[in-house]
Amino acid sequence: MGNSLATKTTLPPLQTVSQCETAKFMGTWFVIGVKPTYLETTCSNAVEKYTLLPNGGKQDHDVDIDFQYNKKEPVTSALKSLPQKGWIQGSNKADSGEWKVSPFWPIKMPYPIIEIDERDYQYVVVGYPSRQYCWIMSRRPAMEESTYKELTQRLATKHQYDLEGLRRVPQVWTKEERERRGLTKEELPDKYLSPGAE
Repeated sequence: MGNSLATKTTLPPLQTVSQCETAKFMGTWFVIGVKPTYLETTCSNAVEKYTLLPNGGKQDHDVDIDFQYNKKEPVTSALKSLPQKGWIQGSNKADSGEWKVSPFWPIKMPYPIIEIDERDYQYVVVGYPSRQYCWIMSRRPAMEESTYKELTQRLATKHQYDLEGLRRVPQVWTKEERERRGLTKEELPDKYLSPGAE
């Protein structure tokens, strides 16, 4: 994800999920769809990795977020990286849909989790108060079309999003690119590699 200071809106507050277990949320997410920040208008193979930090450490945040993406075409275009920090809001940091994320100091953005697969944590949707941005993510680089359509419908009807500008993020992977990104076969199984790429 990128950054912006524009949070003012006349729309009602976004409704976050009633349950989001932090430990289950951790790990690798592939960005499937996005209302993009300026960094994401042409990106591909966007991947976010979330790591929960131990309590009592010297860090000033709760979660490390490793965001990597190809600037344009998958695999062949420049690989970009944007490490970020996450803060879990509320009294129960083990279970909260309200986060804040910083792509760099001093920016700290709202990061409301508005949809999630409560059973298996296989998909998630993160919103933004102004509805200018959103991120649809999956544990795999491909999402069932019916699931994607359902999530975009919820964005429009439940969360008052205008879907104009929502883009599908290309996810095209080779064995070499998987290795270069440090992804395991568990995170990115062979069946999601491009034909002939294994």
